[in-house]
Amino acid sequence: MRLTRYFLPVLKETPAEAQIVSHRYMLRAGMIKQASAGIYSWLPMGFKVLKNIENIVHEEQVRAGHIPMLMPTLQSADLWRESGRYDDYGEEMLRISDRHGRDMLYGPTNEELITDIFRSHVGSYKDLPLTLYHVQWKFRDEIRPRFGVMRGREFYMKDGYNFDVDRDAAIHAYNRHMVSYLRTYERMGLQAIPMRADSGPIGGDDTHEFLVLADTGESEVFYDDRILDLNFGDRAVDYDNWDECASIVTEWTTPYARTDETHDEALFNTVPEAHRKSSRGIEVGQIFYFGTKYSEAMGATVQNDKGENVPVHMGSHGIGVSRLLGAIIEASHDDKGIIWPEGVTPFHCGIVNLRQGDEAADGACEAIYHSLVALGLEPLYDDRDERAGGKFATMDLIGLPWRITVGPRGLKNGVVELTSRRTGESEELPPELAVARVGEIYGKSAV
Repeated sequence: MRLTRYFLPVLKETPAEAQIVSHRYMLRAGMIKQASAGIYSWLPMGFKVLKNIENIVHEEQVRAGHIPMLMPTLQSADLWRESGRYDDYGEEMLRISDRHGRDMLYGPTNEELITDIFRSHVGSYKDLPLTLYHVQWKFRDEIRPRFGVMRGREFYMKDGYNFDVDRDAAIHAYNRHMVSYLRTYERMGLQAIPMRADSGPIGGDDTHEFLVLADTGESEVFYDDRILDLNFGDRAVDYDNWDECASIVTEWTTPYARTDETHDEALFNTVPEAHRKSSRGIEVGQIFYFGTKYSEAMGATVQNDKGENVPVHMGSHGIGVSRLLGAIIEASHDDKGIIWPEGVTPFHCGIVNLRQGDEAADGACEAIYHSLVALGLEPLYDDRDERAGGKFATMDLIGLPWRITVGPRGLKNGVVELTSRRTGESEELPPELAVARVGEIYGKSAV
């Protein structure tokens, strides 16, 4: 993409309403624009990152054997009355009536709707296990929406639901989801710690939140800092292997890690003092096992291998896709702007032409641009007739992981400059080697 043909409304000044880093940089980098309190339009660059995050979520869910679908944003109030949550959920639920006076709601979550789908089509244990999920816009009428996409009223979320014949099978689904989430977050360049949490209005006794440590986090968390040494890496996982999944979950949940709602001071004090830490954390996902809470209330049963009708055991599993974007910025930035991890960056590499209109510089930038595209990469070429300082400031603000700088002086020596946004380190290379180096970083190479 050429910057002269892109829509990137960068702001020089920070809007007064932006209180935290991610909100400031998302506004300044032209990623979002507020439509009303807690509701945002996603501008092209913000939308690109949002879709990159969503794609990683989809890939890891499918890898774990989960099946994508799509449910509506509006739901019938009758289903929520069946479960008993219509009145219990509180004022965060946006309740509306259609033109015929039927009570509706803008879904904050989908347990009732997915249970209705299940009970309409599944009746035998032979159809289990089954996990369905979707990525959909949700709405919760926060009393004080703030911090941009971190605590908005409208948000984009992956929510999945497992159906199993008994508790043991449902706990395996719980473990499977934890493993898939660990992979998901690491691919985004995040270290998200699974922490014993409170289930809130979803219900159930078994639940973990995934939190990214950040000073701006809304939750107070307590943890054994040795959990920060854990790394999922590239290990292959057989998601059908109950013992293997359980072993990984044990590895990640044995070190003490809890949110303030479930913090146990006596248990925390058994951790060696040097490893006891407290901090703030940003919630980016949560998994629940809630047994037969919804299936019993809504008559979702299957016939087991003994011919008995039994309520299915269920769990739900959510990842805040839009919230993740803010969390990544909170965890990865400096005083110049965003620093995108390679896994979610809107463009793989920036190209800065220091002398727009110079024949040699223009030609070299065009050649680099087309070479990167030929490798299957998306570069952003700053071809504006702007001073160099302004181009560098824009690149630093929008946070592309790599930048190739092209100028007449370097070209006379046959080199361009390849710069890492994260470290600030630069290296002079012939143009073709700079392209090859960027390709290697993203696992792309010329055929």
